[in-house]
Amino acid sequence: MGDGTGPEVRLGVRSWLWQRYGLRVGGVAYRHGVSVHAPSAVTVDLNRSCTAFDALVGVDDMSMGLGAARFSVYGDGVPLWRSGAVQGGEAAVPVHVPLSGYRSVRLVVHPRRAMGMVAVSDWAQSRISCG
Repeated sequence: MGDGTGPEVRLGVRSWLWQRYGLRVGGVAYRHGVSVHAPSAVTVDLNRSCTAFDALVGVDDMSMGLGAARFSVYGDGVPLWRSGAVQGGEAAVPVHVPLSGYRSVRLVVHPRRAMGMVAVSDWAQSRISCG
């Protein structure tokens, strides 16, 4: 929530979002990020000219190696990036998506199989760069 001058998570959409500090993926600690359960779709309204979205994605170590997920990023509904299946315990996968010209970004996580629904999926070190 904010004043409409910068990126804001759109409320009341399909998924919960847990802002975290000190999360871990593949045995590596990250200072900040957001976590979700799959399936998940979180929309961020940019509200200004932004240039890029960056993150490291993976299954959080609190899931004890269980589950796998696929991560996707959309700009105004257009697919911009998609990961392969990321298994619990694997290293985080880097994401860099140009956002110039887009008004919103949607972060989507799909479980690879039923066990993926119990895994906590992370967008670690997530950052939206704006001008």
